[in-house]
Amino acid sequence: MNNKILLVEDDQNFGDVLKSYLEMHDYEVTLATDGDAGIEAFRKSHYDLCISDVMMPKKDGFNMASEIRTFNKETPIIFLTAKTLKEDVLEGFKLGADDYITKPFNSEELLFRVKAVMRRNSKPEENPENQREFLIGDYHFDFALRILTYKPDGTSDKLSPKEAQLLRLFCFRINDVLQRSEALTKIWQDDNYFTARSMDVFITKIRKYLSKDKHIEIENIHGNGFRMYMKG
Repeated sequence: MNNKILLVEDDQNFGDVLKSYLEMHDYEVTLATDGDAGIEAFRKSHYDLCISDVMMPKKDGFNMASEIRTFNKETPIIFLTAKTLKEDVLEGFKLGADDYITKPFNSEELLFRVKAVMRRNSKPEENPENQREFLIGDYHFDFALRILTYKPDGTSDKLSPKEAQLLRLFCFRINDVLQRSEALTKIWQDDNYFTARSMDVFITKIRKYLSKDKHIEIENIHGNGFRMYMKG
């Protein structure tokens, strides 16, 4: 999924140029042309980064950022400005700015700054390997406790360690093929005929655990592996 950027710039032509440049580098960009429009866009959607001019009509970038911070303290902000006074730079950082770029600037410099801010603000818990809870159709799966709960009636099953590991791999690959060799290597540490037959038994058990939700399907992909997906 592409990172979403809100670009707030009152110079329409300059804003269009920056928008096109960032989109060329696989960012999804929304352009707002004044501070009020920037706040409205923030309230309507989630953004991974805001890039804002300071001097704008209706509401300048500093006032816009101050208002945004009353309801969103997480999204990083980069200010673009022709101002170079130390007091203005300090004001931007007091408002929670993550970076401050003085006009005129090189487009490549902006791109490097954007990537740096994105890296600094990426959260370790977004690493799927750290994820412990999953929603699978009408089921809630707690990997750490190995408990699979059918939400409509609250009944639950306690999975064995290998069953839980296998179901978690399916959750990571939802709608995609889980290669048989990957599952065997990661869970059984061996990819041979006997462990493959053992895995087939576990697949049957997981299908049974998930059988109350008729939309969940685990299909065999001949010569490849399995795919868990939601039927329409």
